[in-house]
Amino acid sequence: MKVGIIGASGYTGGELLRLLLMHPRVKVECATSRRFEEKPLASVHSHLSGFTDAVFENLTPREVADRCDLVFTAVPHGAAMKVVPELVEAGVKVIDLSADYRLPRETFEKVYGMVHIAPMEAVFGLCELHPEVASATLCANPGCYPTGAVLAAAPLVAQGVVERVVFDSKSGISGAGAEPTSATHYPNVAQNVVAYRLTTHRHLAEMRMELSRLFEGTKVSFTPHVIPSVRGILTTAHVFVRESLSSEDIRGYYEAFYEDKPFIRLLDTIPTLSAVRGSNFCDIGFEVEKGTDRIVVVSAIDNLVKGASGQAVQNMNLMSGFDEVEGLWNIPVSP
Repeated sequence: MKVGIIGASGYTGGELLRLLLMHPRVKVECATSRRFEEKPLASVHSHLSGFTDAVFENLTPREVADRCDLVFTAVPHGAAMKVVPELVEAGVKVIDLSADYRLPRETFEKVYGMVHIAPMEAVFGLCELHPEVASATLCANPGCYPTGAVLAAAPLVAQGVVERVVFDSKSGISGAGAEPTSATHYPNVAQNVVAYRLTTHRHLAEMRMELSRLFEGTKVSFTPHVIPSVRGILTTAHVFVRESLSSEDIRGYYEAFYEDKPFIRLLDTIPTLSAVRGSNFCDIGFEVEKGTDRIVVVSAIDNLVKGASGQAVQNMNLMSGFDEVEGLWNIPVSP
């Protein structure tokens, strides 16, 4: 199958290329970048040296669609809506890694502060919760924080026993993108933990949307932090429940909810970032606080893989009728 990547020069574009170049059923037909036009992919993504001689191209959406069966759009928020409709109209399947199609139009415009010029129906690409991804034409790849957070809490929320969830997430600095900023400047993040947007992070809208879909009225709060790590998101979910639950009850809920979900690993220990690095796995562990209404659930993902490009490839597999794990079934890199 021929695939293209629009906006292939960033971290998510580079990670898509790393995964797709090794996928047994895929040929990367084109990768676009205006900034790096005609430069070799490996001149920007040096880890690809020896695996491809392709160069970045500056193509219109129609030119990409004419050469591809499926297209990934790895462009900034607000940019995808300018190209996705043309791609879909041309008859190709699209997986959008921006936020442009994750939320209802009114919610998107309120959260992102911009007018959505081309709303379209899309399937939210958290495929552990949305099997309809398999029949999607347009898939909206979830944000990195919502992926780890929603997967951590979903089995309990779906049982209708949750009163409130408070998510506390720690992310590696690659989540901020490849362009240097004060937030990613080494002296500002090294030997430091930085909390930001304490109550107003944009990804909260996705968390509330997905968990409310499982059980209407679930209260959700979220605070993100940046840690001095390149990759990974460790999410601690403080889940407050309406009734007493045993560890056996909870494990049963998780095992049933994620039955036949190959990238969910339910642990007897506390998940760590080093155990998922470079992989599409989401590791989940939990502990019941005795004598209270709190259950602590911890999830770990690689923000560039399960939190972005790996999940996009997982969605591509399902949309294309491939085995869900093809091109993704690898052992994480540890330490």
